[in-house]
Amino acid sequence: MTGLGNYSRRNPKNRTVKSHWAAEVMKGALKDLNLNIVEMTDENATLDGGDVLFTGREFFVGLSKRTNQRGAEILADAFKDYAVSTVPVLEGLHLKSFCSMGGPGLIVIGSSEPAQKALKIMQQMSDHRYDKLTVPDDIAANCIYMNLPNKGHVLLHCTVEEFPESAKVFEKLKDHMLIPVSNMEKVKVDGALTCCSVLINKKANI
Repeated sequence: MTGLGNYSRRNPKNRTVKSHWAAEVMKGALKDLNLNIVEMTDENATLDGGDVLFTGREFFVGLSKRTNQRGAEILADAFKDYAVSTVPVLEGLHLKSFCSMGGPGLIVIGSSEPAQKALKIMQQMSDHRYDKLTVPDDIAANCIYMNLPNKGHVLLHCTVEEFPESAKVFEKLKDHMLIPVSNMEKVKVDGALTCCSVLINKKANI
């Protein structure tokens, strides 16, 4: 998925002057990268990046307090070459509160009942059979995968100090470069690793 950026809006009730400023800065950065930007202008549509899981083949969009059906429809219209399926988020802040991509075709998923129900829905909706890595702690399933030149598979994940049992599970990924990153401070404001990252598939000549 290259050449297109989706500039979305969250619930207007959650907007502040600071968040509006941050959104404008991000919009400017995407323009500087020469990405085509699709801006959501529908006042009834909300879409939080934490509810959007791109697998490389398709999109799964969590329907939560921060994302609604109209937001998912606009995403689907923007990325017509990919299937877009919605997944109810029964508990937690958003979809990536309990799942993320750990590599090509690999979904990292929490072990709670709501997380496993969401995974089952995704499996039923997809024509592709994904591998899964189940971790004991839902929030530990929020990780960042990158395929970097000269480094290969790189995964940023929780530290052993935060979630010792989940950290052990990540050690099974022998073909990954594993980089533990602390989320102890960000979690105090409902933040996660993916909340602090924007992954861009573009050559490093910027």
